Amino acid sequence: MDFEEEYFFQCPYCGEEISMIIDLTVSKQTYIEDCEVCCNPIEVSYETENGSIMLFDARSIEQ
Repeated sequence: MDFEEEYFFQCPYCGEEISMIIDLTVSKQTYIEDCEVCCNPIEVSYETENGSIMLFDARSIEQ
């Protein structure tokens, strides 16, 4: 069983497709990560269950 999965999504600022590695051993997590294209901060939230991503959300942080 893989414990990591690459997940693709669109940046809420610039619309570019970016990816990140999701740790499937963490059941629920929220953190801030900068877009690798436009460098704006994105609030990333995800939930996993039985080694699968059940919920993923990437939203802009109002500044």
